[in-house]
Amino acid sequence: MPSQPTPLATNAKSSRREQILAAAAELFARHGFHGVGIDDIGAAVGISGPALYRHFRSKDAMLGEMLTSISTFLLDGGSGRAEAVADAQEVLAQLVEFHVDFALAHPALITVQERNLGNLTDEDRKQVRALQRRYVEVWVRAIRDAVPGVGETEARSAAHAVFGLINSTPHNRHLSDAQLATLLGRLALGALRAAG
Repeated sequence: MPSQPTPLATNAKSSRREQILAAAAELFARHGFHGVGIDDIGAAVGISGPALYRHFRSKDAMLGEMLTSISTFLLDGGSGRAEAVADAQEVLAQLVEFHVDFALAHPALITVQERNLGNLTDEDRKQVRALQRRYVEVWVRAIRDAVPGVGETEARSAAHAVFGLINSTPHNRHLSDAQLATLLGRLALGALRAAG
C-alpha cells in the first residue's frame, strides 16, 4: 500500500473502499490488470477475495472507479490552479508543477492509467475519455495564453507531448524526487514555450 494519500482517497483518513482501490492500483501496475485476481487484491488489504464484493461488484468496477477518480482528480486540480492565478506564465508553471507532483507521488496510478484504458467497460471508457479531454482543454487554454502565436491544434499536441514527458516518471527513477521534479518542470516548460 502506498504511504502517501492518493487521488483515490477523498479525505485524509482513507475508507476501506479507498484502501482497496489503492492496493489494486499497485497490483495492476506491477502485474497488469489481467495478472491480478480478486484474491490477490483481498490479500493486499487483509480480507478474503470474495469479501471485496461487499465494496465493488467486480474487478472491472474497481478499475472503472480508479481511472475515473484519477481523471477527476487531475481535472479538478488543473482547473483549480488555472482559475486561481491571473498571470498566464504562472498558470502554465502551476499546471506543470501539479502534473509533475501527481506523477512523482503516484507512479502506480500513472502506469495503470496508461496501460488499462482498453480494459474499461464502454461506459467507463467514455467517462474517463470525457474527463481527460476536459483536462487537456485546461492545458490548451493555458498554453495559448502563455505562448504567443500557438494555435489550438499545436497547443493540444504540445499538451499531449508534455504529458508523455511527465508521465514517464514510473520508468525514470535515476534522480531523487526533488531533482526529477525540477528537471521535469524545466523540460516541460521549455518544450511548451518552444511551441511558439
